[in-house]
Amino acid sequence: MSTTSLRGVIAAIATPVGEDGTPDTARATKLARHLLDNGCNGLNVLGTTGEATSFSLDERKRVMDAYKAAGLPLDRMMVGTGAAATADAVTLTRYASDLGFAGALVLPPFYYKGVPDDGLVAYIEAIMTATAHKPIPIYLYHYPQQSGLHWHIALVKRLLDGFGSRIVGLKDSSGDMGYAREAAAISKGFSVFPSTEAALLEAREGAFAGCISATANLNADLCQLAWAKGDKAALEAAVTIRKLFEGKSLVPGVKSLLSHIHADPALARVKPPLAPFAAGDRAAVVAGYDRVRGRKVA
Repeated sequence: MSTTSLRGVIAAIATPVGEDGTPDTARATKLARHLLDNGCNGLNVLGTTGEATSFSLDERKRVMDAYKAAGLPLDRMMVGTGAAATADAVTLTRYASDLGFAGALVLPPFYYKGVPDDGLVAYIEAIMTATAHKPIPIYLYHYPQQSGLHWHIALVKRLLDGFGSRIVGLKDSSGDMGYAREAAAISKGFSVFPSTEAALLEAREGAFAGCISATANLNADLCQLAWAKGDKAALEAAVTIRKLFEGKSLVPGVKSLLSHIHADPALARVKPPLAPFAAGDRAAVVAGYDRVRGRKVA
């Protein structure tokens, strides 16, 4: 198994949606290339911001295929493969492995709540067994506010003890920096990515492997200045952009602002059950973004 080298600024990239509700792969690959060329060290494809759980297995595979066909550097990308059904998670993880993605980001099976650790271990074991022929590095996706399940520290240690180097890291979207620091302290080689760019300077000092952020769709250039050069002013501007979404619906908001940045209304489309960003929220976010960027505000 090749070792993973994912580090730095990673955007949890949005998935453009076509008029028919299916993934718009042309826009998806265009956006991916733009982000990789403008500050992102890597991408998290088909995560929460990518609305992965709202797409069918075939749609998720089609997005992966499009990234491969476009010649994008899959060795700079992890792809979300977690699912409520173990068989679906197995199918998606095997597909990501066969295509050559650098890692699979795995949510716990999120329908049943309060399940024992043994059940979660069995889920990971099934994924590991199915990809043993072509091992892909596994990142645990810790987002208990959405999944209702925790990759708690004792469980992470148990998984590392049981599966060794196959479990290479964790994305923490809980917002609990104490948890993120405790997870990062498990092992020097265990790569932990908080979900906020506010952690980049701490990451730069070695505490974390970087960040995986939804708002890096919008501020990756600023994030890269913070990561590569320790630029505190750039980080402050990046965090100011992130804070524009406080109290608002993040994924529709990110997509709405993407549509403004790229002058493409189609980028604002979301997949049900998400709903379009409210017009008043859009106006406030656009004005705030343009102020940070020094653009003339209408």
